[in-house]
Amino acid sequence: MTRAVPNILSIAGSDPSGGAGIQADLKAISANGGYAMAALTGLTVQNTRGVREVQMLPPAFVAAQVEAVFDDVPVDAVKLGMLGDPQVVEAVAAVLAARRPPVTVLDPVMVAKGGHRLLAPEAEAAMRTLLPLADVLTPNLPEAAVLLGAPEIVSEAEMSATARALLALGPRAVLLKGGHLPGDRPSPDLLAWEGGELLLEGPRIVTRNAHGAGCTLSSALATQLALTAGDLPEAARRAKAYVAAAMQAADGLDAGGGHGPLDHFFALRG
Repeated sequence: MTRAVPNILSIAGSDPSGGAGIQADLKAISANGGYAMAALTGLTVQNTRGVREVQMLPPAFVAAQVEAVFDDVPVDAVKLGMLGDPQVVEAVAAVLAARRPPVTVLDPVMVAKGGHRLLAPEAEAAMRTLLPLADVLTPNLPEAAVLLGAPEIVSEAEMSATARALLALGPRAVLLKGGHLPGDRPSPDLLAWEGGELLLEGPRIVTRNAHGAGCTLSSALATQLALTAGDLPEAARRAKAYVAAAMQAADGLDAGGGHGPLDHFFALRG
C-alpha cells in the first residue's frame, strides 16, 4: 500500500546549525510530502564554518530509539546518515535486519564539507556490512573511493564501473553523485541497478549554499521512493530536481558565514 503521507524515519546525527544531518532530513522529508521521524546517533558541535566536536550516543540507546518507532508507527522508508562508529553501525544493522523496512536509503556519511571526519576509520569495514541491507546507496565520489578501497575517480567515463563495483558489495541500487568531478561541466549523477543505468544530468550550481546537500538528497529520495511505490528512476529524478531547486533558492538565506544551507522550504515562499 502506498500511503498518501508516507512515514519516513531518519537515523542520523544532529547539526545544531540546521543545515545538515537530522535537521536537514526532517526538512527534506516534510517538503517532499512525508511524515518525518528521527532517531539520533550522535551530537555535533558545528555551524556553517565547520565541525568542532562529535559525541556519539550509546549504541543500545540508538537501537532503542529505532525499535520504539517501529513498535508504534508503520515505517515506509528509512534513511541512514551519520552512524559514526562501528558499534552504532552494528546496532542499527541488527535492528534493520530484524525489522526489514520496505525501503532503506544509505547515505554513507564519512567526512563533513569542512573536512572533519564523521565516520571513524575503524567503522569503515562495519559500514560495508550495512550495504546488503540498502535498497539505494548514495555515495559521493570520495565516499565511493573509501568504500571500494580505490583511488577517487576524476571523470564521468569512470562512473559506470565505479557504480557497478559498489553494486557488487550488496546494495540493490546505487546513486553515485558526480558533484566532485573536476571542472565546470554539468554535475551528473549515475543511477545504477542490476537491470540498467540512468545518467541524471544537472546544472553545476555555483553557490556557497551546499551544506547538507547529500543529506537532503538521500532524505528526498527515501520519501519519493515511498510516494512512487518504489519507482527508482522517477524517485531519483524528483529528488535531484528538488535538491537543485533548494540549492538555487538558498541565495536568499542569511544563515551563517561558511558553507550555507539549502532552502528546503523554498516552495512555501513562492
